[in-house]
Amino acid sequence: MSDRIAAAAAMAPSAALTVEEVRSVRHWNAHLFSFSISRPASFRFRSGEFVMIGLPGDNRPLLRAYSIASPCYADELEFLSIKVPDGPLTSRLQRIQPGDRIFLGRKPTGTLVADALLPGRRLFLLSTGTGLAPFLSLARDPDLYDRFSEIRLVHCVRTVGDLAFRDLLESQLAGDALVQDQALLQFSYLPTVTRETFHRTGRIDALIDNGCLFDGMVGGPTMFDPALDRIMLCGSMAMIRDLQARFKKMGFGEGSNASPGHFVIERAFVD
Repeated sequence: MSDRIAAAAAMAPSAALTVEEVRSVRHWNAHLFSFSISRPASFRFRSGEFVMIGLPGDNRPLLRAYSIASPCYADELEFLSIKVPDGPLTSRLQRIQPGDRIFLGRKPTGTLVADALLPGRRLFLLSTGTGLAPFLSLARDPDLYDRFSEIRLVHCVRTVGDLAFRDLLESQLAGDALVQDQALLQFSYLPTVTRETFHRTGRIDALIDNGCLFDGMVGGPTMFDPALDRIMLCGSMAMIRDLQARFKKMGFGEGSNASPGHFVIERAFVD
């Protein structure tokens, strides 16, 4: 595969793409992996945005939208992906190795960004599965800690092995020179598992109903409040649609880049 990628890269398939080098690959389990690639000097993005990445196809590049998991100041770009055995792209992407080449779109975009939210006190990052990715970027953005006094990242998965980046998040981002001091005081991580024994089980909606989602938060209510709270949703379509409807009934307005609101979803992955 490396020879094929290198050959295709030399053809420069599109002015909208650059060709980058795979720097690292980590397989979390049999169906989940992450990888990092080189970052062009001119590539800029806002924390929470996504970009097109891909590999050569028979007639044109195979491209898919992937949220950027690395912080906006990182030297490399990191991504989190599931492994789909029959997926046109992921069936091959899961076999990449350091030194391979990969296509990267030049124009990141998205609505899971701080600019799409109104000012607030608490920020909830609610994710399932690989929906964690944009929140890994946001949680390491110093600007977010200036905007919100508390940031809670909730990650709901089926099995304990699906809790990618768990050590980093449980450490409250220790070792991150730009945010570790603020994160120690303002950031918290709430993992939950639905199909295995774990110290916290249940889907996100159940954690909202029983109040566990708010455990340990400083002096705030044990229910969402449009006057205080801002919310980002990323993950399964079922989770997003259910919570989107719930929040709207509670008086939360959906935001966008053009009109900031109380909560945001990434519509590019939902519609």
